[in-house]
Amino acid sequence: MKLFKLSLLTYLLILTSAYSQAFYESYDWDKTPNFDAKDYTNENLVAAKEKIATEFYFTPNDEFVEFYLEHKAYYLNSDQAIEDYNKIYLPYDSDSELIVNKARVITPAGKVIDLDDSKILTATDDETQKIYKYFAFEGIEKGSFIEFMYVVKRSPSYSGKRISFQDDFKKKDIEFDLFAPSNLIFKFKSYNDLKDVEKDTVVKTKNHWSFKLPEVKKLEEETQALYSAERQFLIYALDENTANNSKDITSYASVAQNVYNFYNAELSKKTIKALDQLIKALKLDDSDDLNSKVRTIENYIKTNIFAAEYSNDKLNDLDTIVDEKVASEQGIIKLYVALFNQLGIKHDIVFTCSREFMHFDKDFEANIFLQDVMIYFPKTKSYLAPNENDSRYGFPPGYLTDTNGLFIKQVTVGDFVSAVGKIKSIKPVKAEHSKDNMTIDVTFDNDDISTTNIKLSRAMSGYYGMFIHPYINLVKPENRKELVEGFAKNLNESVTINNTKIDNDNSELFGTEPIIFNVDFTSDAFVEKAGNKYLFKVGELIGRQMELYQENERVLTLENEFRRVYERTINVTIPEGYTIVNFDDINIDNEYIDNGKTLLSFKSFYELNGNVLTITADEYYKINRIPVAIYEDYRRVINSAADFNKVTLVLVKE
Repeated sequence: MKLFKLSLLTYLLILTSAYSQAFYESYDWDKTPNFDAKDYTNENLVAAKEKIATEFYFTPNDEFVEFYLEHKAYYLNSDQAIEDYNKIYLPYDSDSELIVNKARVITPAGKVIDLDDSKILTATDDETQKIYKYFAFEGIEKGSFIEFMYVVKRSPSYSGKRISFQDDFKKKDIEFDLFAPSNLIFKFKSYNDLKDVEKDTVVKTKNHWSFKLPEVKKLEEETQALYSAERQFLIYALDENTANNSKDITSYASVAQNVYNFYNAELSKKTIKALDQLIKALKLDDSDDLNSKVRTIENYIKTNIFAAEYSNDKLNDLDTIVDEKVASEQGIIKLYVALFNQLGIKHDIVFTCSREFMHFDKDFEANIFLQDVMIYFPKTKSYLAPNENDSRYGFPPGYLTDTNGLFIKQVTVGDFVSAVGKIKSIKPVKAEHSKDNMTIDVTFDNDDISTTNIKLSRAMSGYYGMFIHPYINLVKPENRKELVEGFAKNLNESVTINNTKIDNDNSELFGTEPIIFNVDFTSDAFVEKAGNKYLFKVGELIGRQMELYQENERVLTLENEFRRVYERTINVTIPEGYTIVNFDDINIDNEYIDNGKTLLSFKSFYELNGNVLTITADEYYKINRIPVAIYEDYRRVINSAADFNKVTLVLVKE
């Protein structure tokens, strides 16, 4: 989603005719490389130097540009490192100009191999037709250094930029610089214990902010950690222009008004007529509740409107969208907003960013946080993700929840209509709304106890149902059968399918009823004969479970996409003349309690009524974020399901 850029004429007017030299013109690498590999011999990959610098610059003809420089050197001491770094791609596009580009290889023997212009190659992406430039290194041996430097002249990006400084390898000699005309004031914030940027008080001809770090420690990736969000990075944004006394330039107040004006522009009579005809075709009834109306609109748009990967005026025009059934991302949002306005459905537009990328910082305003769009309905407290076809109303992408967002709401004062932006929490969907429920009935063959007859019913709702329920009408009958059979074959390939059925197999029922997959099958894979005993692998009936191992001490916060519940009931009819001698193996009880509330839990237990054994194995996770302090509690709970998966009941003759 491209945000609305502020007017350069309004905010970046500079009242001076004096121009200083751009920083890159006086910067160069050492003519003779002086990298020392002695400290790196036990490492496969090390950044021996990383310098990132950018300058916002007015040229003598009053062109406002950005010069972006990277100067980096890497020590490559493995085949994998060489493979990963024998090509270095440059941030180049059709609107950019490559001002400086050079690279070299320093072999372990100290030989310097300079890359000539023939090694600066160009490639075109077959799908997007985007052009890439890259360095193609040759002559690299294990223990070599590669060094490269480039400067790109491009349109300035100043409303919010993120730069990451930490990776899964060690880094040395880290530098960051930002230069700007003396009237432009930038704001900065460092994250995850990165050093703060400092203002240069010596240079007077321009503003300069920077930091230098002798080393940045490597950060290893860990299971279910949101690595991008956990890395050390900084964000900067233009904050003030002293030449015209403009302050809070990247404030969300301006964004809110611009967004509201764009999506709520006055409609022509022709457009209103087209929208009313569409609403009539949707057969919306005044008696329908809000949830029903929103679901109907969403199902129509996500089924009938083709989402283009690019944007232009035509794809943003409502008349064209309704008529030709194709729209840009912005055009699709305009259609939703127009329909909701026509129906008098109150809603807010919400901007946020995925937790996978970084957490939305409510205390630092920068457009880098405004990457993804949702629509919020205050009456139902539910969200719709207009440009996410794999999502449905009430269940927005999980990583866009459990964070903060900018809520843009219409406000009316007398005859004046405007908008206000407010940062609020985007609450996650409750765990009980996303269930994976299994009911399993087991009987044993009268002639051969090693053969089991199993009826499996698996009901999925919320995020678990969303992967298939909204699209079930599109699945062909032969593929439906294969889909349901898969629930049995995922337990064990050695099964004989007797019957399959899907309940609630209507895409319009998603969000109101679970989709239920029923399969009857026979198998000899779950019982083994051992002398005069039979070993019944009852735990395998719930399917293979995740098991977390942690050889080293946990460093990163663990984050799940969404909260969830698993409910499992296994009804076992014990064969006549047999008994089970190890009922207690079924009992597992692990949980994490905070302030009297159970937030993580796995409990399995049994009840025996005559010859019918009923096993319950329930599991739930009512928080997404697992800090390191409670990681072992989480691991204990999640591994309980893997422990249950290994439960084997012993049947012996009475």
